[in-house]
Amino acid sequence: MSVGELYSQCTRVWIPDPDEVWRSAELTKDYKEGDKSLQLRLEDETILEYPIDIQHNQLPFLRNPDILVGENDLTALSYLHEPAVLHNLKVRFLESNHIYTYCGIVLVAINPYEQLPIYGQDVIYAYSGQNMGDMDPHIFAVAEEAYKQMARDEKNQSIIVSGESGAGKTVSAKYAMRYFATVGGSASETNIEEKVLASSPIMEAIGNAKTTRNDNSSRFGKYIQIGFDKRYHIIGANMRTYLLEKSRVVFQADDERNYHIFYQLCAAAGLPEFKELALTSAEDFFYTSQGGDTSIEGVDDAEDFEKTRQAFTLLGVRESHQISIFKIIASILHLGSVEIQAERDGDSCSILPQDEHLSNFCRLLGVEHSQMEHWLCHRKLVTTSETYVKTMSLQQVINARNALAKHIYAQLFSWIVEHINKALHTSLKQHSFIGVLDIYGFETFEVNSFEQFCINYANEKLQQQFNSHVFKLEQEEYMKEQIPWTLIDFYDNQPCIDLIEAKLGILDLLDEECKVPKGTDQNWAQKLYDRHSSSQHFQKPRMSNTAFIVIHFADKVEYLSDGFLEKNRDTVYEEQINILKASKFPLVADLFHDDKDPIPATTPGKGSSSKINIRSARPPMKVSNKEHKKTVGHQFRTSLHLLMETLNATTPHYVRCIKPNDEKLPFHFDPKRAVQQLRACGVLETIRISAAGYPSRWAYHDFFNRYRVLVKKRELANTDKKAICRSVLENLIKDPDKFQFGRTKIFFRAGQVAYLEKLRADKFRTATIMIQKTVRGWLQKVKYHRLKGATLTLQRYCRGYLARRLAEHLRRTRAAVVLQKYYRMQRAHQAYQRIRRAAIIIQAFTRAMFVRRTYRQVLMEHKATIIQKHVRGWMAHRHFQRLRDAAIVIQCAFRMLKARQELKALRIEARSAEHLKRLNVGMENKVVQLQRKIDEQNKEFKTLSEQLSVTTSTYTMEVERLKKELEHYRQSPGEDSSPRLQKEVESLRTELQRAHSERKILEDAHSREKDELRKRVADLEQENALLKDEKEQLNSQILCQSKDEFAQNSVKENLLMKKELEEERSRYQNLVKEYSQLEQRYDNLRDEMSIIKQTPGHRRNPSNQSSLESDSNYPSISTSEIGDTEDALQQMEEIGLEKAAMDMTVFLKLQKRVRELEQERKKLQVQLEKREQQDSKKVQVEPPQTDIDVDPDADLAYNSLKRQELESENKKLKNDLNELRKAIADQATQNNSSHGSPDSYNLLLNQLKLAHEELEVRKEEVLILRTQIVSADQRRLASRNAEPNINARASWPNSEKHVDQEDAIEAYHGVCQTNSKTEDWGYLNEDGELGLAYQGLKQVARLLEAQLQAQSLEHEEEVERLKDQLEALKEEMDKQQQTFCQTLLLSPEAQVEFGVQQEISRLTNENLDLKELVEKLEKNERKLKKQLKIYMKKVQDLEAAQALAQSERKRHELNRQVTVQRKEKDFQGMLEYHKEDEALLIRNLVTDLKPQMLSGAVPCLPAYILYMCIRHADYTNDDLKVHALLTSTINGIKKVLKKHNDDFEMTSFWLSNTCRLLHCLKQYSGDEGFMTQNTAKQNEHCLKNFDLTEYRQVLSDLSIQIYQQLIKIAEGVLQPMIVSAMLENESIQGLSGVKPTGYRKRSSSMADGDNSYCLEAIIRQMNAFHTVMCDQGLDPEIILQVFKQLFYMINAVTLNNLLLRKDVCSWSTGMQLRYNISQLEEWLRGRNLHQSGAVQTMEPLIQAAQLLQLKKKTQEDAEAICSLCTSLSTQQIVKILNLYTPLNEFEERVTVAFIRTIQAQLQERNDPQQLLLDAKHMFPVLFPFNPSSLTMDSIHIPACLNLEFLNQV
Repeated sequence: MSVGELYSQCTRVWIPDPDEVWRSAELTKDYKEGDKSLQLRLEDETILEYPIDIQHNQLPFLRNPDILVGENDLTALSYLHEPAVLHNLKVRFLESNHIYTYCGIVLVAINPYEQLPIYGQDVIYAYSGQNMGDMDPHIFAVAEEAYKQMARDEKNQSIIVSGESGAGKTVSAKYAMRYFATVGGSASETNIEEKVLASSPIMEAIGNAKTTRNDNSSRFGKYIQIGFDKRYHIIGANMRTYLLEKSRVVFQADDERNYHIFYQLCAAAGLPEFKELALTSAEDFFYTSQGGDTSIEGVDDAEDFEKTRQAFTLLGVRESHQISIFKIIASILHLGSVEIQAERDGDSCSILPQDEHLSNFCRLLGVEHSQMEHWLCHRKLVTTSETYVKTMSLQQVINARNALAKHIYAQLFSWIVEHINKALHTSLKQHSFIGVLDIYGFETFEVNSFEQFCINYANEKLQQQFNSHVFKLEQEEYMKEQIPWTLIDFYDNQPCIDLIEAKLGILDLLDEECKVPKGTDQNWAQKLYDRHSSSQHFQKPRMSNTAFIVIHFADKVEYLSDGFLEKNRDTVYEEQINILKASKFPLVADLFHDDKDPIPATTPGKGSSSKINIRSARPPMKVSNKEHKKTVGHQFRTSLHLLMETLNATTPHYVRCIKPNDEKLPFHFDPKRAVQQLRACGVLETIRISAAGYPSRWAYHDFFNRYRVLVKKRELANTDKKAICRSVLENLIKDPDKFQFGRTKIFFRAGQVAYLEKLRADKFRTATIMIQKTVRGWLQKVKYHRLKGATLTLQRYCRGYLARRLAEHLRRTRAAVVLQKYYRMQRAHQAYQRIRRAAIIIQAFTRAMFVRRTYRQVLMEHKATIIQKHVRGWMAHRHFQRLRDAAIVIQCAFRMLKARQELKALRIEARSAEHLKRLNVGMENKVVQLQRKIDEQNKEFKTLSEQLSVTTSTYTMEVERLKKELEHYRQSPGEDSSPRLQKEVESLRTELQRAHSERKILEDAHSREKDELRKRVADLEQENALLKDEKEQLNSQILCQSKDEFAQNSVKENLLMKKELEEERSRYQNLVKEYSQLEQRYDNLRDEMSIIKQTPGHRRNPSNQSSLESDSNYPSISTSEIGDTEDALQQMEEIGLEKAAMDMTVFLKLQKRVRELEQERKKLQVQLEKREQQDSKKVQVEPPQTDIDVDPDADLAYNSLKRQELESENKKLKNDLNELRKAIADQATQNNSSHGSPDSYNLLLNQLKLAHEELEVRKEEVLILRTQIVSADQRRLASRNAEPNINARASWPNSEKHVDQEDAIEAYHGVCQTNSKTEDWGYLNEDGELGLAYQGLKQVARLLEAQLQAQSLEHEEEVERLKDQLEALKEEMDKQQQTFCQTLLLSPEAQVEFGVQQEISRLTNENLDLKELVEKLEKNERKLKKQLKIYMKKVQDLEAAQALAQSERKRHELNRQVTVQRKEKDFQGMLEYHKEDEALLIRNLVTDLKPQMLSGAVPCLPAYILYMCIRHADYTNDDLKVHALLTSTINGIKKVLKKHNDDFEMTSFWLSNTCRLLHCLKQYSGDEGFMTQNTAKQNEHCLKNFDLTEYRQVLSDLSIQIYQQLIKIAEGVLQPMIVSAMLENESIQGLSGVKPTGYRKRSSSMADGDNSYCLEAIIRQMNAFHTVMCDQGLDPEIILQVFKQLFYMINAVTLNNLLLRKDVCSWSTGMQLRYNISQLEEWLRGRNLHQSGAVQTMEPLIQAAQLLQLKKKTQEDAEAICSLCTSLSTQQIVKILNLYTPLNEFEERVTVAFIRTIQAQLQERNDPQQLLLDAKHMFPVLFPFNPSSLTMDSIHIPACLNLEFLNQV
């Protein structure tokens, strides 16, 4: 392939650009060899003539095809060069927001400066176990690769994270460690992974700081080794640190900060425990305020400080040590703020004695203030003969202070690292480790000093190791594929390393200069010029004599030699160190004591003699000087060599962090900065090494699938794909050096894949043109035929039109003639009609005139008649009115009389209170108040009337008196007094008038108030009536609303309850799952402990414990009580503390039992007290009676008498039996054997009747005898009143009630006469029956007496209960009265509301009481029915057993050869076994049972057999047997499942049997809810004695565990198939094209062999699952749930891989997915599983497939996507659109603008932040009740089970 072919027209190239580094252009003209320039068109359509260097013939770089842009691996690019790498990273970072990209073995990580949701637990689990090239690039993929190689190759691994400050090294290292902590976990309960993660906040606080490039820049390097055991669990960790930047403690540049811990401590200074630190704001201290702003945007120092303290606590640092650490840090701040004053001479300085910062510094470190003040300003000089103390200048003192501060912080840093390592250390043996190296990248600043030199030196060493490793991997790849190996020339930086570290190198000369007493930086720089000026990696700057240039692999760096010697020496004055060594705080002293100083230096006193102090400290100084000979450079070189040895002994993995811009803008890409870092970090070197060889590599299969369009048809006949590929390449690429055939791959030189892609595109383009040509020809042909047909049609229609027009003309001519004819006829007809109408009108008018005349005459006569009618009517009406008025008057008078009578009655009734109460109960209070007011006013009126009458009488008397006086005066002589008297009379008259007016006013006021009150009462009555109506309306409305609201609320409550039920079921099943996991873990730990101990022998568990120690997990049977609580507690103590803590249900039940027993004890105590009170009352009332005591001989005599009676009765029964047998035998000999059975049965009935008759006779005789004995004994008692007292209550143990003295006397005398004088009543006791009859009568009497006493007690209790009810009713009445009184005081509205509330509460209480009563009655009814059934069954079984025994005995006696017929019919569905056979039963039926043994038997046969055994134990009322059998069964099932934890068939088998056993316990429990589908025969098989409800719950929990294990097994089988079958396999052949893949597809994580699966494999596997579950009789509902869960897992795994893989997000993958999903849906329908909801779980995947196929351009497309993808979250939609990758040139990428449109439209969605689906989510399982139609007696037990010891009952 010539150059001219490559650089042809329309070829795109890269040209250099000063702003964008590289710029894309397109050739507008073909290039020919010899041309001096290229004609280019830029992207902005400008034309450019690009010159070509003719000497070197350097043409511009070719651009990769668009299909290769955005690849996950840079090595997959066809053209490997700098612009291709830069453009690919830029496209991925800006357009797809992908921050990770592979570059061969390197992971390039670009800092997004934004939090991304790609580091959650779901993402970790998604990458766990995946091959590195299968998923999109991620730090988790690198970590998984390291973890997998460690486990597979058993070799230590390292992850090297490098990059410049701000590139994200620390974050990447942190996420890698988080991945190991999550995936690896810890092998013990020490939670070492949490401690590893907890070390990060501490190291960030003490080692990270804000710089101009990064807010959280690591100012030290660290290498963390995470140790693993043989099972690859984390067991410990170790940390090594490198080159802490100590100078930052004392100096920070502008806009930078000191280490975070200083600011965190200042932010928390207000806490009480930090008051003694005397800290304030960070701006107040010199060491924290030099950079300006002391805060970082978005960072809360106080919150970070709290995290740091929590991390210290988690790592085991005591609180006292934490306070000491914070004191040391605070002391450094105080030391930096000490004010130093220079003296006048300038050679000395001093510190103020009252300086608070120095006092705080000394106090916090526990050192002497005076000594520290002295030695901060002085130093010592030691000579051979004497020691001198010399003052220091101000600058020297400041330098010494800063050196001391740096030294203190460095020592504290080392101490913290050491203690972190102690916390992470483990005593277990480390099997392997993974190291994470977080180290500074290559640095170059305007001023570069000693720190940058060491950093770049370390990067030179790492780059050398990286180059050699890459070269080694390339060589291994070529050798593995058997490719001829040619040496690749790569950059070797060994000369640069030799320049630095070789003998007499830069570091050696620096150390040598440090040893010189008066060595300076200038002298050292001059030595460098003299020694290395000829080196190609060393240069001297032109304008400086103190700087030098080192040419590193990344760039030239100019170092300023000022400060190199001081930093290399790291000098601290020993006097100050000695003071710190003498600190009274142990931690401070330990920081500065060396290992070789066993005894710390003594603290000097406060004396003024400094020489004595110095001399006492000289010996340790010499030792210290020897130890401090190692310079910083030497120490760093040593540690770096150790690090390189460690890395070389491990398999390295590289992460290169790139900083996209210096402004820390999110997703902003600066090409200049990116290229600079790519050159420095070795990425471009990797590209160059790859490009020098064969960078593009294809597997034969992938190459054939991609480029088979270039293969000729005759070559496709060959079945060997390798041969086809060889022939195709030899034909297409003529140069054999451009490709090589390996063992499994084809290797291409750079650019060859692009050439093949071009050929492929040309082939497609040619085929497209051919298709277009054919289609266009076909379209033209179709168009011609359509035009021809249209022409013929037009001609046909035109000819038809002309013919129709001629016919129309002929029709019109004929029609005109016809019209003329009819027109003439019409005119004649109209003339005739006019004449006719005129004649008719004349006739009409004439006739009308005559008619009107006649009408007027008739009208006049009619009017006269009307006048006569009205006159007569008026007269009759007037007469009627007169009569009616008289009648009305009479009626009114009568009705008035009646109305007055009724009014009188109504008034009488209205005056009554009862009427008012009936009208308005609620208004009584107001009426009473108004009545009281009227009464008061009446009283007031009476008083006023009385006063008025008194006044009137007084006035009348006064008037009379005055009259008399007037008469007297008149009679008396003199006339002078008459005017005075007249005046008095007038005044009296005015007063009288005033009194009358007042009286009238009072009367008017009284009448007015009375009228108002009456009116008020009427208004109130009316208002009351309205309120009543309103109340009724409100009640009706309330009822209607309550009904509606109740219906709505019931619907809502049902939905909420369903949701809560699902959540509760899910939580419960998760708890069951966790419990099973804990149980499994406990078993594993116990097994490990047993293996570790390896103790001989076997300790047997107690017999009442199960072998799996899970016996206590299951409660006892509810009907069989254990006894009391002490026994249960004793049992739990015997089981042990472990088992006692395992089950809380037993403990709770015991507590409940204790409470019940306590209540019973109290009840019995109360009854006992009542009984004692009754007895005491009886004793007080009754006269003292003589007690009779029976001696023991009497009891013995009675027992012997009873035994004789029983023996005689037994003899009689034997005789009767012998007679019966003889009669049956005689009958059998006479008759046939077939007729013997009914006769024997009749004989048996006759015997039974005779026995009943004899019993009645005996009863009569006993009554007669009793009367005779009583009469005889009364006669004897008259003569024996002096006999001793006998206590009858102690003689008869059968009677605990009160026994009458008469009975006791009778018993005593009867027994005595039995012993001494049996002959006295021999006339009555001929055959010994009298004593027995007498004792029976006595027992009957006692029973009657006990019943009488019980009835009396019941009567008394009933009386007390009635009294209690009476008291309760009284209290209720009082409450109601109070309520009624309160109601009367309320307003009418409140009364109505209160009445409604009271009525509702009353009805609610009554309803609840009735419900409780109904429940109690129903429960009692069920209990009685169950007891009745039990007793009936027992009677029937007893009768049947007796009949069966007699018939068997008869048959055996008559004919031994007769066999029992119809055994199956007599089988009762119960299986009996002995207790010692229980273990054998469990072993044969559970432990050793294989599902294949029951292939032809009834499904779930073990469950039926177990239930039949349980039923027999229930029948025999053996609760211990039931408990032991169920417990052993459950433990056996657990043991089997643990043993076969990966066997789907076995797990499904026991899931079906456990569910069937659970269904049997429900179906035959006797509960009517489970017996609706039972037959009568099945109802006979119900349990009679025990309620196994609690065991049903235990079996339900066990079923949940088995179901979860079944799902886990099925998921484990299906999960490896899903990704390959759903996403990678070509279900539709030829649809998907394979794209070029990079190095990661050939990574070491890829296992050899073809592990691809097709969809048919998944369907076959699910067919196998379905067949197994159906054959084993698993419930269909559970099968539906199983496949719903499996389909959800398929959906989750497929979608998660789709979201994390760029290579499968294409249109063709969407088509494949839709086809695969349709096949799965078809399978569901074929298996009748479509109702399981499995398709709904696949909805997110269906929508993702549709999203891949939808058009993605316009606004309408965005709206369609938003409306369609409802099951996908916004994050998932955007992720898929970002990942969408075209596989062909004809497809287009999704633009960024379209993605932004989608995001804008989906802003309102409240989607979860989680990107991936939870593949481990499990739906809660339901076990619906599924009764069996089989009856127990129809089940056959096969012989293969070896259950011969089971007996059928």
